[in-house]
Amino acid sequence: MILTLQPCDAPKAPSTDDTRRESVRLKLLLDMTNTLISNLKPRDLLRTISASIREYMHSDTVMVWLPDAGRRQMRALTMDFPQGKGFLREDLLHPIEGSSVGSTFMTGRPLVITKASEISGSDQDLAFSEGITSGCALPLISRNRTLGVLGLGWREENAFGSEDIDFLMRAAGQVAIAIENALAYHEIAELKDKLALEKLYLEGEIRSAVDFDGIVGQSSALRQVLQLVETVATSDSTVLLLGETGTGKELIARAIHDRSRRKDRTLIKLNCAAIPTGLLESELFGHERGAFTGAITQKIGRLELADQGTLFLDEVGDIPLEIQPKLLRALQEREFERLGSARTKSVDVRMIAATNRDLEKMVAEKQFRSDLYYRLNVIPIRIPPLRERPEDIPLLVRYFAQKYAHRMQRKVESISAASMRSLARWHWPGNVRELENLVERAVVLARTEKLVITVPELADGGMTTAAAGIEFYKRDRIISILKETKGRVGGTDGAAARLGLKRTTLIERMKKLGIEPRRVL
Repeated sequence: MILTLQPCDAPKAPSTDDTRRESVRLKLLLDMTNTLISNLKPRDLLRTISASIREYMHSDTVMVWLPDAGRRQMRALTMDFPQGKGFLREDLLHPIEGSSVGSTFMTGRPLVITKASEISGSDQDLAFSEGITSGCALPLISRNRTLGVLGLGWREENAFGSEDIDFLMRAAGQVAIAIENALAYHEIAELKDKLALEKLYLEGEIRSAVDFDGIVGQSSALRQVLQLVETVATSDSTVLLLGETGTGKELIARAIHDRSRRKDRTLIKLNCAAIPTGLLESELFGHERGAFTGAITQKIGRLELADQGTLFLDEVGDIPLEIQPKLLRALQEREFERLGSARTKSVDVRMIAATNRDLEKMVAEKQFRSDLYYRLNVIPIRIPPLRERPEDIPLLVRYFAQKYAHRMQRKVESISAASMRSLARWHWPGNVRELENLVERAVVLARTEKLVITVPELADGGMTTAAAGIEFYKRDRIISILKETKGRVGGTDGAAARLGLKRTTLIERMKKLGIEPRRVL
């Protein structure tokens, strides 16, 4: 058998118009690629791309929609609509359910509308208001994940053909890559900013933390606190530190953090009483640029900085009532929004709060939310004041004396015995901080190697410091401690241990003052 080749019809050469159209399309795709390389800010990048697509397709509008954090609505990230009436605009929120944009996002399939009668659902009002009669919605897919929707609209019916959809799907692929790259860049930039802030914060903390080498003391009252710290540190439970000012609540907070599983992460501190009320919410949760007058840049809040670490809120009783619900939500749900942002952020933070105020009394007087108080008061730890641990005073005096002597390049060989006796009898309203200040002043003023520390006199009638210390114990303090211990004097949790006294010494003092434990309850 002999096979012969039969002539066949030659392929039809593309027309000049087809060649020109394909050339323009290729140029548009190339321009989009160049835009991706030159601009990584999501909104600016997509505005440029949207304008190019609108001009090529001769459409009236081009929109790029992205889902919100809850994936319930689509947000118009960019809107190129020169002749728009304002009904369609950037940052417009449109429901996912019952809309063409939402349907395209959920199914990942393009949707084509050729005439006004095909528009239904929640799209009708917007389309009618702007005079849109045809359009299409194309999924923005990258790595098998739908990131958003590219939408086009015309004010005339049947404004595009099937070949246009094929080209727009290619363009949508480029837009999807642009969005993925830009969002990744944005997240990396945010992470870098956060790490830079953490670095600056830690450097500041290191500079301030060198003032303390640790918690100094061997009293039973302090040992009980430290034992409790060891127990609770390994959990992630919220801790509430209670105690007077100057007792070292911040040191205890750091001790808890350093013994926790978060010790390799950051301990972020915020003194709620030191920040003006109007700025506290921004300091805690952060804000977006333009969130309020003066917000010229984006700010990362302390809560976000503490992610995976520990947040120490000092003077938590000073948080205004209007901010407390947002803090409660952050504690319970582990999520929050920056000021001026609708984007919900998740955080994993261990909370340690501290106060010298009576939160129970504040709750009763409607000055503090009860639900927030119960959420903070999971593990309460009371830090004893210095007057309840007088046996620690000599250790603290020597510690502070050596610290400041080294810092000031002075030599301290000994400390006046009379000074030590006076210090032991003083009632220390400012606690350890007051003691440290007195020792520092003594080192500065010292003229010999023997340190003499002057204890402040009470102003009312020249009462001596010794008398003042005894006077303080006479009524209020002993009665207050007996109420806390339910009248129990001895034992590890008794009033004597709380006051740093021997049981017999306290009993003798109570006899002199006419205090009967059963009558104070």
